Amino acid sequence: MVSVSLFVTRSLDEVRFWSRIMKEHALFLSLGFSVDDKKLIQEAQSFISLFEKIEQQLNNYSAISDPEEIKRFNIQVYQAAASIWAYKRKVLGLILRCEIVSNNYALLVDHTSREAAYFVNRLKELNAGKLEPQADDIIRENVFFLKIMADHSKFIGHLLDPSERKLVDQAREFSHDFDQLLFQAQDLESMRPQSETAPILDQFLDQNRVSVVSLRDFKKTARDLIDACRIKSNIHPLLADHVFREADRFIHIIDMYEATLLSNNP
Repeated sequence: MVSVSLFVTRSLDEVRFWSRIMKEHALFLSLGFSVDDKKLIQEAQSFISLFEKIEQQLNNYSAISDPEEIKRFNIQVYQAAASIWAYKRKVLGLILRCEIVSNNYALLVDHTSREAAYFVNRLKELNAGKLEPQADDIIRENVFFLKIMADHSKFIGHLLDPSERKLVDQAREFSHDFDQLLFQAQDLESMRPQSETAPILDQFLDQNRVSVVSLRDFKKTARDLIDACRIKSNIHPLLADHVFREADRFIHIIDMYEATLLSNNP
């Protein structure tokens, strides 16, 4: 009964968080196209509508919803996430082949497609009954999110006005720090610790948590300054909040993995 309840609550949490992220990705991509790319803009807008409908459907479910109904909902959302992933990869190909001129960085489009692929995989895992993380999951998940955080730092540095020298320098420092954490995580992934209780995983998570908290606080400051029009940048206010929420999500995931390690090694 506990696993059934956990399946429902985790499914709804993943869909609630990532559907909003997918909807915002579609908005950001649409804003970056030129006026000539009408079809791409229309496709992006259709994804905004699609994920808004999914968000509305979420209101019909709760922690006591029928698990079979949630499984069917997950399949529906899976199809939407897979579709936006394919759209993002198509846009990336157009940019790399110089078939369109876009204000969306190629790395940003690739970044958003990786998040769509992550969402697709999470839904697949949930419907397969995979609820509890294993050691490999901890490392792989951190590799994914450390890359996301490194990307965010690069985007922020490039979208700030060059005259915001102190903030640009801070973003570059975060980019370097998270690149190093990513390389370290990839080395650990190659070593593949065999036990969830391996002490190295505790240290790994602690180190990452400290860095992510610092980055999240930097993003929060940047978001608040952008909202108050106190810094010069090309960063959309919603994008500033978007990257803040993703950092906060990473901290939540680290906390979950730390709790799992603690329960396995009382």
